[in-house]
Amino acid sequence: MGASEAPPPKPTHAPSPRVAPGVPPRDGLVISKRLLWVHGAAYPLENIVRVYTFELTPRRGEAFTRFLRRGGFTLLLLFLLMWLSDSSKGSYGYGSSSDLEGAFQFFLVVVVGMLIYFFAEMAGVVFAASHPVLAVETNGRSTALVTGKREYLNGLVYSIAEAIDRPDAEFHASVTSLAITNYGNYHFGDSVNIYGGIGHTGVSK
Repeated sequence: MGASEAPPPKPTHAPSPRVAPGVPPRDGLVISKRLLWVHGAAYPLENIVRVYTFELTPRRGEAFTRFLRRGGFTLLLLFLLMWLSDSSKGSYGYGSSSDLEGAFQFFLVVVVGMLIYFFAEMAGVVFAASHPVLAVETNGRSTALVTGKREYLNGLVYSIAEAIDRPDAEFHASVTSLAITNYGNYHFGDSVNIYGGIGHTGVSK
């Protein structure tokens, strides 16, 4: 039987004085007076229900599928406008034909702009990087997310869990905030789908 796996190493924390009243810490992750401060936001330690790390991964497949669906509809509309523009040239008088052609050109520009927008939106997700993340969940709807090196974040999980049971716990850790505009484009941890009520084995990731 092999040796049991050792717990993750504790991160190296800089000495941290108690937080001054009315001055929330804005830098990094701080535990003081039974509060966990994450970049200026306070989370009571007794309200924390889970602390864990995971890889925040872009939903690349879903973004590409969404682009194909939107792009296909947009191209269909583009071809329809081109066909209507060609068929209308010989069906009306000169003035009417000129007005219709101007309208078709306007809609053509709009459709091409939509296609470019959909492609840029897809590319922003497909080429986005994954991030190792530390998540702190509370018994409400709040979740704090920070990033850094995976080994360092694993150590922070151990330290935060230890601080929950220590009334005098205080420390400061340097972490990086996430610069993500739309969290809906990312997978958050494991995703489990269950159908029926019996015979479930394993977790689908």
